[in-house]
Amino acid sequence: MTKSKFNIRDIPEKAVAILRRVSRYGVVLFLIFIALIYGFVILRINSLSNAQPTDNAVTSQVQAARIPHIDKSVVDQLQSLQDNSVSVKSLFNQARANPFQE
Repeated sequence: MTKSKFNIRDIPEKAVAILRRVSRYGVVLFLIFIALIYGFVILRINSLSNAQPTDNAVTSQVQAARIPHIDKSVVDQLQSLQDNSVSVKSLFNQARANPFQE
C-alpha cells in the first residue's frame, strides 16, 4: 500500500483538472444558479407580502395618529368673528363652496 503524500505543489494541477471537468457544465451550472436566485427572491417576496404586523406595531401606530383636539374657545372666537364681519363671513362661505381653492 502506497500512500500518496499531500504536496502543495500539486494543488494548481489538481485545481486545473477539476476546472476542466466542471467547465463542460458551466452553462448548466449558471442556469441552475440563476434559477436558485429567482426562487429565493420569489419566496422572500411571498413571505414578506404575507407578513402581519405585531400588536405592538399596530398599537404604536394608533397612538401616533391621535385625533387633533380643537379648543372650544378658538371655535367660539371664530364664530364670533364670522358673525361680526361681512368680509369674514364671505370668506367662510367661499371656503365652504370650494375648500381646495387657494
